[in-house]
Amino acid sequence: MYLKNEKETHAILIGAGIMSATLAVILRRLNPDIKITMYERLDQVSCESSDAMNNAGTGHSGFCELNYTPEDQNGEIDITKAVKVASEFEISKEFWAYLIETGFIKDPKVFIRRIPHMSFVWGEDDVNFLEKRWKKMIQHPLFKEMKFSKDREQLKEWIPLIIEHRDKQQPIAATRMEIGADVNYGALTRTYVLNLLNENGVILHLAHEVLDLKREGEKWQLKVRNLTTGRKTEPVADFVFIGAGGAAIQLLDKSGIEEAEGYGGFPVSGEWLICNNEDIIKRHSAKVYGKAKIGAPPMSVPHLDSRMINGKLNLLFGPFAGFSTKFLKNGSYWDLPLSIAWSNIKPMIAVGLHNIPLTKYLIEQVTQNKEDKIESLKEFFPDAKYEDWDESIAGQRVQIIKKDEKEGGILEFGTEIVDSADGTIAALLGASPGASTAVYIMLDLLEKCFPENAKEWTPEIQKMIPSYKNDHIDAQYIEESRKRTSRLLGWEMQKITPQEKYKPA
Repeated sequence: MYLKNEKETHAILIGAGIMSATLAVILRRLNPDIKITMYERLDQVSCESSDAMNNAGTGHSGFCELNYTPEDQNGEIDITKAVKVASEFEISKEFWAYLIETGFIKDPKVFIRRIPHMSFVWGEDDVNFLEKRWKKMIQHPLFKEMKFSKDREQLKEWIPLIIEHRDKQQPIAATRMEIGADVNYGALTRTYVLNLLNENGVILHLAHEVLDLKREGEKWQLKVRNLTTGRKTEPVADFVFIGAGGAAIQLLDKSGIEEAEGYGGFPVSGEWLICNNEDIIKRHSAKVYGKAKIGAPPMSVPHLDSRMINGKLNLLFGPFAGFSTKFLKNGSYWDLPLSIAWSNIKPMIAVGLHNIPLTKYLIEQVTQNKEDKIESLKEFFPDAKYEDWDESIAGQRVQIIKKDEKEGGILEFGTEIVDSADGTIAALLGASPGASTAVYIMLDLLEKCFPENAKEWTPEIQKMIPSYKNDHIDAQYIEESRKRTSRLLGWEMQKITPQEKYKPA
């Protein structure tokens, strides 16, 4: 690729979050000569969905997320999605291990730590479901180390806050995977970007908003406004990636590509309860997920969650879902109305008509006060007290709405790449488990947008990620790979202290 003038760049990445940063790191490892320019609307990196307080911080791997393993009408548990997500997170760990091994990442403790992933349920029906799920999952090598228990003494050792003073007549059960991960995706993104900026050929513009983009011959021309000075520029690139979170839908629509027609977005906001009592925080060391209520979006699966954020141990519960017409936490209330067009109005109406339970659920969530949220917390933590918890706004997500021949429109929970036929522009839409599977998603993007290069890059990608296009992934490979990544991530040195040994001051 040849650049004609200083306004040109090989690739423009819109948004400085985990997706753009991951793509930039991969591209620079595969082609050190590629020139990349990143534009971020805010004045800091990773302040929207990638920020620690705006996502679950879970290394999503199917260990504890019950919505990944639905039960059909015949009582059969489908673990297909859990296997897919777990495999994709293993790819992320392999890539991080490579970056640590090669010195690009100096200290993994900045962004990741090992912590048990658990599912916890109560009530006879859900206990039976969890046991069936466990029996099905341990047959797969990705989950063979999963533990299951209905024994209260064992559960009290694992999760004392949840078990103590709980109704002894209530049937309860939990599963536990020791090799779970707590990930600060904001810290990881900042590590990526800082190290990229030390390389020649990577430029970051903060407080710059992309207003428009259009095809100009074989290239893309953007209109960008400096939000500090008001100055506008029109940079040109061979390839554009729209990784702007909720705003990606609007920019994708402005691109005018045929593949963008019919897409809309349904925004869902979130809110945490955050513990302010140090004694309570120290007594919980696990990510404990429950079952979502009927009609709840996946991002609202309740969990009592030990988090390490910027070197400080936190305990969060939630998230509680809400509704806002903003597409970003720092967006505009006009985002949703202005996103409606003739090409997507039919799918959006159809989704509204077909998702009455979701609408009802969101209304219930929006009308909750703090007392109501504490009552929900008590289902997990019976001794929870109002004064020990503070409310905090979580991130904003935009779920995908797309055309469907049968339904008119469908609401999709997950992530999706929308790319042009010629591969010169791509956008990432959707939400969870996005950040956890960012490496897999960006490898998929390379195959879609750079098919010829991707074939040439395969040997180099396999050096970074040994499981990439590897037809010999078996139980032995998974075991050896996990030993290697655990060693490089520093997990072998981490010991999880049994909770029963903790004595409050």
